Amino acid sequence: MFVEKADALADMLNERGQYTVNILGAPEKNCVVKGARALKFSQAEEITKAVAAADAVFTAVGGKNLGDIVPFLAAGIEKKAAAGGRLNIVTCENWKKPADILREGILAVLSEGAKAYFDASVGVTEAVIMRSAIEAPKELLQQDPLIVNVQDFWELPVDASRVKGEMPALPGLKLMEGFADFLERKFYTYNAANGTTSFLGAVMGYEKIADAAHDERILKILDGVYHETAQALCRKHGIPFEEQWAFTRTSLKKLQDYTIVDYIERNARDPMRKLGPDDRLVGSARLVLECGIKPENLSVAIAAAIHYENEADPFAVELAAMRKEKGVDCILENVCRLDPNGEIGMLVKEKIEWLRKEGILHE
Repeated sequence: MFVEKADALADMLNERGQYTVNILGAPEKNCVVKGARALKFSQAEEITKAVAAADAVFTAVGGKNLGDIVPFLAAGIEKKAAAGGRLNIVTCENWKKPADILREGILAVLSEGAKAYFDASVGVTEAVIMRSAIEAPKELLQQDPLIVNVQDFWELPVDASRVKGEMPALPGLKLMEGFADFLERKFYTYNAANGTTSFLGAVMGYEKIADAAHDERILKILDGVYHETAQALCRKHGIPFEEQWAFTRTSLKKLQDYTIVDYIERNARDPMRKLGPDDRLVGSARLVLECGIKPENLSVAIAAAIHYENEADPFAVELAAMRKEKGVDCILENVCRLDPNGEIGMLVKEKIEWLRKEGILHE
């Protein structure tokens, strides 16, 4: 059962009752999911009943849209409170603390009577998204608008500490202790590497992630980013370097996988957010510096991100206008929340000049 905001998509799914999942690089694993059904946002009563009857609800709406689903979840929880039973909500969002956002949003609108039930019987937890889901090429979508292309990866790590009772026995669902440490490792390994490849690839003129991840110039910087974040994470969490380094290899393998046809534009989208103080690049650089390591290569990635341009992305347009009208210091201070004259700020400006000398930046 899906809840879908786009009415046309819901209608199509209900009409067909199934959709195809393509496994990139492993077509023998392709499958058809049957018995699919979607409720529209206009069907509030039916959504309420579905939530109340569920043992588990999974969200994959994008972090910015979590607020849109709060009323539906809250209504379902109100109804379930009267009947009893446990419910676990799992956020599957590539976002900072999505479970906290959803939990606080639900609590804010629940009745006093339902709050006691919510605290005792409803878990709001989160998953780490390790599998890439890539929009299918236009020619495939024209044949089948419901087709889904995904990476050949089959585990969904979920924070066990926030689960209430037991989760349904779903294939691939992996309840994990020490989830917060793993989430940080994933974010400052995978997301930092993705940001580095995306923004350097963009300023070098690449369109696809895998192509950029094979460029020797990018690989040299990416290797430096991996070393910087690996050392910092090992120092913070007491992880053996060999273990963390093996984890970085899985990240690089994914970036270089030509069967995952993923575009730089999709990954670099919304650069204002991705240059934020706790996000993949600046957040990584701050962590690295706090651990006594100079973020040389992360600063190169930040420098490239500051110069990202895409006229089809309003956030990229805003970023470019800020850079051209107010200068790099304005971005460092107001977007990255860095002191332009601090250690990272000065390092980023130094790397901007280096990128110009290398012929990578032409502005």
